[in-house]
Amino acid sequence: MFATRAEIFVIEQNCIYLDLDGRDVGAMHLIAWAGTEVAAYARILDPGTAFAEPSIGRVLTAKAFRGSGLGRELFAKSVAHAAALYPGQNIRIGAQSHLERFYASFGFVKASEEYIEDGIPHIEMLRASQ
Repeated sequence: MFATRAEIFVIEQNCIYLDLDGRDVGAMHLIAWAGTEVAAYARILDPGTAFAEPSIGRVLTAKAFRGSGLGRELFAKSVAHAAALYPGQNIRIGAQSHLERFYASFGFVKASEEYIEDGIPHIEMLRASQ
């Protein structure tokens, strides 16, 4: 899991940053496996960890599985798990700006101006509780 995160977020995106941010121990990790390979991944953080609301982050689909719909399926399950864990609470994410339409398809709306995080344009997005 950590190797795949580093492969995508550090090497592929050419972004030197500390992926191991101390938030993994208390997080819920959702992993789609293909044999022994991580095909898709996301983590759910408790309210007050990254934002006041619960959040979903480190969302990825390994290169070999992009375009298969697996990332969309895993993210849908992540939203459902977060909603079940924290009923009645909004979910906030820090999204790479170019993925705004992807997250909007799950009910997230832009909730901040664009900002730069680790050299990459991001926006906060919020999904109202259902």
